[in-house]
Amino acid sequence: MIQFRGAYTALITPFTADGGAVDHDRIVAGVNRQADGGIAGVVPCGTTGETPTLSTDEYHRVIEHTIAAARQRGLAVIPGAGSNSTARAVEQHRFVASAGADAALQVTPYYNKPSQEGMYRHFMAIADSCDLPIVLYNIPGRTGVALTVETIIRLAAHPNVQAIKDATGRIDIAPQVVADTDLVVLSGDDPLTLPLALGGGSGVISIASNLVPDRVAMMCRAFLEGDWGTACSLHARLLPLARGLLTLDTNPVPLKIAMARLGWDTGAVRLPLCPPDDSVVRALDDLLEAQQVRAVGVPA
Repeated sequence: MIQFRGAYTALITPFTADGGAVDHDRIVAGVNRQADGGIAGVVPCGTTGETPTLSTDEYHRVIEHTIAAARQRGLAVIPGAGSNSTARAVEQHRFVASAGADAALQVTPYYNKPSQEGMYRHFMAIADSCDLPIVLYNIPGRTGVALTVETIIRLAAHPNVQAIKDATGRIDIAPQVVADTDLVVLSGDDPLTLPLALGGGSGVISIASNLVPDRVAMMCRAFLEGDWGTACSLHARLLPLARGLLTLDTNPVPLKIAMARLGWDTGAVRLPLCPPDDSVVRALDDLLEAQQVRAVGVPA
């Protein structure tokens, strides 16, 4: 049974150079790189995976290839399976369960802007649909709605709702959730992983670990073992890179550019995302040099 502790990587979806197709060989290479870096698990088809641009067939194949590769390396897999259509979210939840996922990431319904009661009923319908653990995904900056602590507490009563990815940008929610529920809190925002850990968080679903899996995994191990001095040192070292990946352009644009600069080309981003201007590329080069990330292989 998955414990939701440590570092999990929010994977990019690798495309061909023109963005026209998924590059399945690079899925395997990416999973292997994460395993070599000591990551606990991977999260395909989330925000970083450009999931809204995937066809149903592409989505299914990305999940299947990721699970097959991860099983070879002993990694947990938590696919994104959410939608702003409850029926679609239930369908995808059942699919990832049948494909062998360890849990599913279920985002708050975007664009519709449902009430708290609407979101409660949405997640309960998913939780009732099959026996697969759910990680709630609270990211109001992307979806336009946020789960309140009161709604999270209501949802936590369901045995299949077992964790929450907190990408609210706030540090006051995690301590309340930890105090009032049995949910595991995972950071969904690399710069706030350590502050959330101080409030009872147990790990992160990370963007930065695509580049430096060993460092993110090491930081999580340190705070889970109570070595806060090491965790703080690693956090301070990671912070400029983590901020840059989130602020230089929309995720995953900076990440895909950085990976290409390191020799891990993942193809184009798909419209409506587009390549950044040259100033972003230069800023990423400066960050990678400052972080001493090697151009080939697993970062040091």
